[in-house]
Amino acid sequence: MPLPKAELHLHIEGTLEPELAFALAARNGVELPYADTEELRKAYLFDDLQTFLNLYYELMAVLRTERDFEDLANAYFSRAAAQGVRHAEIFFDPQAHLARGVDMGTVVEGLWRALGSSETDHGVSTKLILCFLRDQSAESAMETLEAAKPYLDRIVGIGLDSAEVGHPPVKFREVYEAAAALGLRRVAHAGEEGPPEYITEALDVLGVERIDHGLRCMEDAELVARLVRDRVPLTLCPLSNVRLRAVNVLAEHPLPAMLDAGLLCTVNSDDPAYFGGYAGDNFDAVRSALGLSDDRLRELARNSFVASFLEDDEELRARYLAEVDAYEF
Repeated sequence: MPLPKAELHLHIEGTLEPELAFALAARNGVELPYADTEELRKAYLFDDLQTFLNLYYELMAVLRTERDFEDLANAYFSRAAAQGVRHAEIFFDPQAHLARGVDMGTVVEGLWRALGSSETDHGVSTKLILCFLRDQSAESAMETLEAAKPYLDRIVGIGLDSAEVGHPPVKFREVYEAAAALGLRRVAHAGEEGPPEYITEALDVLGVERIDHGLRCMEDAELVARLVRDRVPLTLCPLSNVRLRAVNVLAEHPLPAMLDAGLLCTVNSDDPAYFGGYAGDNFDAVRSALGLSDDRLRELARNSFVASFLEDDEELRARYLAEVDAYEF
């Protein structure tokens, strides 16, 4: 039985495995520019963030109906549950679907078919977080938030993802203020490709409660001290960092130094179909490459539940933490 954990940095579109992509393409009459799943899997070996994003958006063409989004989420829950995930806070990218003529309702209702029964079917509790694409305009983000208003009973928060460099957090000040007024939780990608200043800006300007990635905080000692003092969670994605060249090899990942500094780090899978592993695979990889002890792994698992948006069910959070404490390696 794997170590119980929460996954807090997971793009549901990034869980699209080649086999499911081909199955959905066949169902929807979409022609993919790949001969078979093997050729497509080779395309998953990209060089950088932009190459990955190009493929990521290209393959979204197979996602058309509520059933497609339901199947996508259920496939993720099945894999994640097998690797010890007990709670998942899932990102989705509505702008990428709206641009293809797939409306907000199709996406949210389809995902909710899976999320609504995930505890019963997979033993995984869930939250849904709407992400804005930072390389799109602030106006588009605001329109997307407006389109999401009928579904806010199913959406716990907002996030900010896609290409980071050149798109500072301040660009989205107004939409984050509007989301805060609606009572939505706020997170944002910062300090993956972008500089430590983007992390500070996400905290000060957007009022975020968690930083997604954030590994470049280590370049700014004052920022590290602030993150430690304020217990701001960082949702790290080690295998993703290697595949996207944020670090050269996993053995050089700053995770041990970050934990030693007292940062509230969590380990997540980001886009696991593309980056070579789900949550449990990431835990196994950092244990092996970084020599993490059982106590360190338990700390990471505890952190994931502490950082979860479970304020509406502290009893559930306490139960998950008890599972981590009782776990025998």
